[in-house]
Amino acid sequence: MQRSASRLTVKTNHECFTFSENKMSTLSSENSPEDVNNRSFWMPGNYQRTVKRTEDAFQACNDIVACFQERARVERQYAQQLGEWSNKWKPVVDSSPLYGSLLKAWQCFLSSADRLASLHASICRSLVSEDADRVRTWQKDTFHKKLFGGFKETQDIDTGFARAQKPWAKRLKKLDKARRAYHKVSRKEHAAREREAHAQGNPDVAIDKQKKIQEERERAQQEAEKVRARYEKVLEEVNKYVPRYMEEMEAIFDQSQDEERKRITFLKQAFLSIHKHLDVTSNESVVGVYAELHNTLMGIDDQEDLRWWKNTHGPGMPTDWPEFQEWMVEKKTKKGKKEVERKETIDKGVMIGGVRVRALYDYAGQETDELSFKAGEEFLKIEDEDDQGWCRGKKDDGWEGLYPANYVEVV
Repeated sequence: MQRSASRLTVKTNHECFTFSENKMSTLSSENSPEDVNNRSFWMPGNYQRTVKRTEDAFQACNDIVACFQERARVERQYAQQLGEWSNKWKPVVDSSPLYGSLLKAWQCFLSSADRLASLHASICRSLVSEDADRVRTWQKDTFHKKLFGGFKETQDIDTGFARAQKPWAKRLKKLDKARRAYHKVSRKEHAAREREAHAQGNPDVAIDKQKKIQEERERAQQEAEKVRARYEKVLEEVNKYVPRYMEEMEAIFDQSQDEERKRITFLKQAFLSIHKHLDVTSNESVVGVYAELHNTLMGIDDQEDLRWWKNTHGPGMPTDWPEFQEWMVEKKTKKGKKEVERKETIDKGVMIGGVRVRALYDYAGQETDELSFKAGEEFLKIEDEDDQGWCRGKKDDGWEGLYPANYVEVV
């Protein structure tokens, strides 16, 4: 595979050298600490940021678990508070002066809270028993701790980078030594040139002294050329090694990237699972709770409630208007007033098995032969409605009595 190798070039002015293309530089003490090249991945030791990703990911797993365990506690506390709120207000609502569909609507808020409390309790359990356990299990299977600290995955990546970078670091060290030697003789040559230029044409400097200065400049120039040649040779060797160095380093880096890709992919799925558990807007049971509550509120019917009040506490209440009563021989078994009056008008045929009905409203019996029940309660109708609007029913506990026919519906 062809790779674009960075090339090292020496400036013709003999002052310094630079890396072209990706501008790689040596670790020179003359370089600024803020030099971006010194922070490059290719420089010795700078791969440690990549190696450290393994330990960072392990710690991130701990933080994720701790974060959503705390959220689970929030969900649990919310569920408890919803339940406490509902239990506190149930007796108040049940005994309130409201009635009919208005009372049913108020009660629906409390029953909705109970259902939501159950839902948030289940969210708490999901965050702890599913999501946290899933991350913990994956963390245990993915990160293998060493006996004396650290992780095997970290050691493998670190060893690979160190092995690939060792010969490169040695070449850079050799190159840096050659560069410093070259810069040193260049400074010496420059000083010799300045002395020669100062001595030439100066009547105060003897001819012999000028000749000696010239010889020193020539020796310095020869030494500089010799050191420069050595420097260029080392630089050429470094340039030749660059492609191999890049290939080996990128191979280890790709291995690290593959491991990191697996971690990112897993944590993405873990976050999606957490989102699914927390997103109550898409939960069908929540939608059902609020849909039922909305329907109950929309079902508030002023006409029906007023009719109920009229029949229960107003002019619609059944009343025995005064009428002539023939004297009859009293029987030993006392029967209810309404049953005696209805003897001549009610067909005594009793329904076989009865018909199952459900109470639409609460009814409290006014006399001993009347049946009392709560809205929603089911029982048997064992006799049909009479001409005054009364039926006879039998509750599951065996209690029998009369009740208003318009207070129930057939199940």
